[in-house]
Amino acid sequence: MSLLEDVVTDLTVESDHLDALVGDLPDDAWRTPTPAPGWDVATQIAHLAWTDEAAYAAAADTERWDALVLEMLADPDHAVDRAALTGGIAAAPVLLGRWRTARTRLAAMLRACPPGLRIAWFGPPMSPTSMATARFMETWAHGLDVHAALGVEPAPTDRIRHVAHLGVRTRAYAYSLHGTPPPGRDVRVELTAPSGATWSWGAEDADQRVTGPALDFCLLVTRRVHRADTALVADGDDADRWLDIAQAFAGPPGEGRGPRGG
Repeated sequence: MSLLEDVVTDLTVESDHLDALVGDLPDDAWRTPTPAPGWDVATQIAHLAWTDEAAYAAAADTERWDALVLEMLADPDHAVDRAALTGGIAAAPVLLGRWRTARTRLAAMLRACPPGLRIAWFGPPMSPTSMATARFMETWAHGLDVHAALGVEPAPTDRIRHVAHLGVRTRAYAYSLHGTPPPGRDVRVELTAPSGATWSWGAEDADQRVTGPALDFCLLVTRRVHRADTALVADGDDADRWLDIAQAFAGPPGEGRGPRGG
């Protein structure tokens, strides 16, 4: 199995898991508020549908992609929220159908992408594998918000390795969002997977290190948890600063989550 196929397969499994959670919800449950201010369950699913559609357009529909870019440039602070909130007005069956169509079409397109293709995005351009990884990250993170809204405890799996990998790879991007260049020193990242395996990135002899549970790291880079509520350990000033600003998704960081009990 190729790396691209591996990621797309995990994306499909993650999407199907979330679909099973919301597919039979009564209409009023779709209006349950999630931890994201102003977003209910329907808004979360509408956002996933919109981003899957945008990812497809970026690779396969130049006219639609150009229109999306113009919409974003016209209102960079609100365009994403507006698309999600507007899409979330739809009736549940319509919204589910839209999301299912969008993610199925995207998966097929990613599998068919020629080697070496770079797909435009709202952040840096990405390979098909990186795009699939980003879509996994978004699906997992917004799925967490839906789980929280419905009072269902999600079961962590080793599929979150894709989120952890993206969190490491976007270190320089996180600094750019704050207007500063990334430090030149490498950071060694060693995380404990849900299965108990150890995942690592960076030079073994690096004096800057991040260690701890992979789940905590993934929650942090998707801004689903306050750093104070993780068991992550940073050794070195550069590693410490990175954990303060770590972000795996494109766009402004937003307010993030406050500390528990805060």
